[in-house]
Amino acid sequence: MTNSFDFPIEILMAFGEAIKGKEEIRKWLFDNGYEHLGQLSLAISNDKIAFDWLVKHYPQFAAFDRAIDNDTDAKIWLQQNELTFDIVFADACAGKADAIAWLAKNQLDIFIHLAKIVKTDIDQREQKTSSFLPFFNANKR
Repeated sequence: MTNSFDFPIEILMAFGEAIKGKEEIRKWLFDNGYEHLGQLSLAISNDKIAFDWLVKHYPQFAAFDRAIDNDTDAKIWLQQNELTFDIVFADACAGKADAIAWLAKNQLDIFIHLAKIVKTDIDQREQKTSSFLPFFNANKR
């Protein structure tokens, strides 16, 4: 199964810390040949500039970012480019139990760890967004 995330475990761990918002780790990724992972960590947090950079330079990571949100076109693109692992990983990041189980069965614990980090980031952003909705709805004119 083809995998866009074929990096040493230390790099994957650094990627996870960058997703958590650790700027010094993200800067290290940018400065040490892993700019694409730094940009992906930003795109996962809804940074449009980072996403646009990925589209130009690393479309597989742009598609992965969209696949996390269950974008059908992104998943088709990944499938057509034989990046089926990326689809499984994206589904795990979205919290899909079958994808997490597949990663566990194949002893890919680092990807389960990363998926939990991404899922936490998504959930926190959604919680912040939903906490503002009552305020805006109450102040409609």
